[in-house]
Amino acid sequence: MFILRKIKKLAGKIIRILYKLTYRFISIDDKLVIFISFHGRGYSDNPRAIYEQMKKDERFKDYRFIWFIKNHKKKDIQIDGAEIKEYFSLPYFYYMSKAKYWIINCKMPTYICKKENQVYLQTWHGTPLKRLAHDIIAPEDATFYRSGVSFEQMTRSYDIDVERYNYMISPNAFCTEVFQTSFRINRKRLIETGYPRNDFITNATEDDIRNLKLKYNLPLDKKIVLYAPTWRDNSYVASGYTFELEADFHKWKEILGDDYIVVFKPHYLIINKYENDDSLTGFLYSMKAEAEINELYVLSDILITDYSSVFFDYAVLNRPIYFYMYDLEQYKGELRGFYLDIYTELPGKIYEDESNLLLDIKNQVYDYSHLETFNQRFSAWQTGDCAKKVIDIVFKECL
Repeated sequence: MFILRKIKKLAGKIIRILYKLTYRFISIDDKLVIFISFHGRGYSDNPRAIYEQMKKDERFKDYRFIWFIKNHKKKDIQIDGAEIKEYFSLPYFYYMSKAKYWIINCKMPTYICKKENQVYLQTWHGTPLKRLAHDIIAPEDATFYRSGVSFEQMTRSYDIDVERYNYMISPNAFCTEVFQTSFRINRKRLIETGYPRNDFITNATEDDIRNLKLKYNLPLDKKIVLYAPTWRDNSYVASGYTFELEADFHKWKEILGDDYIVVFKPHYLIINKYENDDSLTGFLYSMKAEAEINELYVLSDILITDYSSVFFDYAVLNRPIYFYMYDLEQYKGELRGFYLDIYTELPGKIYEDESNLLLDIKNQVYDYSHLETFNQRFSAWQTGDCAKKVIDIVFKECL
């Protein structure tokens, strides 16, 4: 296994060298668009919403679309109207060099080379609660990621990517300000359109909700609590990041009773110790980490989260949001790492005690005035046609 990893690492290095030597000699196809979501983890997020809007638009009927997805054959992913190529394969490097348009929602590796006449749309993947890139307040000896890079190395990797952007989506006025400091991107490259992925949330109908419940085999006659916690970036072992959930779903079942079910959508780095617990059958529905979270937003009645930024999108639905921050005491030293004052600016109450949280949900204790104020600040641009607005800006010169 060790030898195999060494061979793969060497092969990757050789491919990257060959790519840097040859990419400039590959001609650009003006009607080729590539899409990448979360480093090839799947077909999702803002790139998916933009692709699906383009597919419906007659102006793009003779365009070619390619998605790069890791292990796509094993995952058996099919995308109507698009080709799928393996992420970090020879075709990946070839088509990155050939496509006129890149639509991507994550920081790209520093070794990727962009030609001057290629167009890179960085959609990003959320309004941040935690500070990003240059905005992070870190001690001099701080390291980042499993690789243990320094603050300077981490921010430089963002700088290299930002230099390549032609456009970056801003979902709200807050992000317009934050992205300029965190990514050090000049204002003129930010397009204030709202997030395309939220068009689905904004436009969802009662029929959509019913159909999604049927798709995921969920009961139609119970209230659905979506629990979507994040991981902790200081929790990892030699083999990788890991985080064990601190939630007692047996207690949740006992307090919430038969009127509720819980849909659990963990971050892909969270260990789900309840996944095969038969005593929770019919109450706890565990979703795969790659499940489309927008669909889970729409089918649920309530969101519980913690330090994840999912609540920015969920707020569009005007449904109750609860914050279960059981380890807040440990985080108090890190609160300077948040953009918002979590005690006054969140669209819901913070709970450190699990029982109090569950009793308030059961008794429908929720102050909607906080949500209304929050949406005025963060959701004003979510008008249901954000994907079209983005496309009209990015492709204006060729349509």
